[in-house]
Amino acid sequence: MPEFSGEQVRKFFESLIPARMRRGTPVVPVVRLTGVIGFSSPLRPGVTLASVARLLDRAFSTKRAKAVALLINSPGGSPVQSHLIYRRIRQLADEKKIPVIVFIEDAGASGGYMVACAGDEVYCDPFSIVGSIGVIGATFGLDKAIAKLGIERRVYTSGERKMTLDPFLPENPEDVAHIKAIQADIHEGFIALVKERRGSKLTGPESALFSGEYWAGEQAHQFGLVDGIGEVRSFLRARFGENVYLPLIAERGWFGRRIPGVGSQIAAEFAGGGKGLAEDFLSAAEQRAVWARYGF
Repeated sequence: MPEFSGEQVRKFFESLIPARMRRGTPVVPVVRLTGVIGFSSPLRPGVTLASVARLLDRAFSTKRAKAVALLINSPGGSPVQSHLIYRRIRQLADEKKIPVIVFIEDAGASGGYMVACAGDEVYCDPFSIVGSIGVIGATFGLDKAIAKLGIERRVYTSGERKMTLDPFLPENPEDVAHIKAIQADIHEGFIALVKERRGSKLTGPESALFSGEYWAGEQAHQFGLVDGIGEVRSFLRARFGENVYLPLIAERGWFGRRIPGVGSQIAAEFAGGGKGLAEDFLSAAEQRAVWARYGF
């Protein structure tokens, strides 16, 4: 009967273990952040800190993780939720001492780019939309319309500024100046964040970089908004080796995956006479408008 050395026995048993579970196999967990940030309804959960916190925690807790990869596909949205997600990513990266590599897909614009700045490295496709470092707010002026229709609006408030920017009243210059001052504060904070994270990599003129303009991938690379052109699978294989394991960190539930909110809300939506579905329709329309800003 042939004798086997300890090394041969070890290699034999190791061969029975799936490659992704073998000691020494590099692991890079992948988290996908897709959609408008902050827009949410029961059937269409948006990208918020609440919706991604657990995924981020799981990604950064993955054993043997060499890095965490983020796939970002977002035209922006809420500056608050964008910043909260950015901060959580940086907190986990600093705590776990794990680098973050970001890959922008269709868009990493406005708040989507703010989240991308949480990456130690940022890459995109040549056709990705990148940038839009600015702040926007929009509403309607309906005062002439309701006057023409003979509609009398009755609103009762306590506080002389509670009707600021009311779309059913004529535009008030003081209201406009106030909202622009708030936007300027947020814009300055956004600019400071980008400068802190991208630093000397930024080569484009500030008058363009921080104007709210956006660019395709190659121009974004030339301006230093991203570190290069790359796609997650090919890039990480080149960086960590052909056997790198890239687990997608996702919510689990029905058939291995769960869409947050659907399981617990669908019955309530129909029982509520469709009110939730109407809210979902409005949310979808708002999200569509944000995507359309970048030609999608």
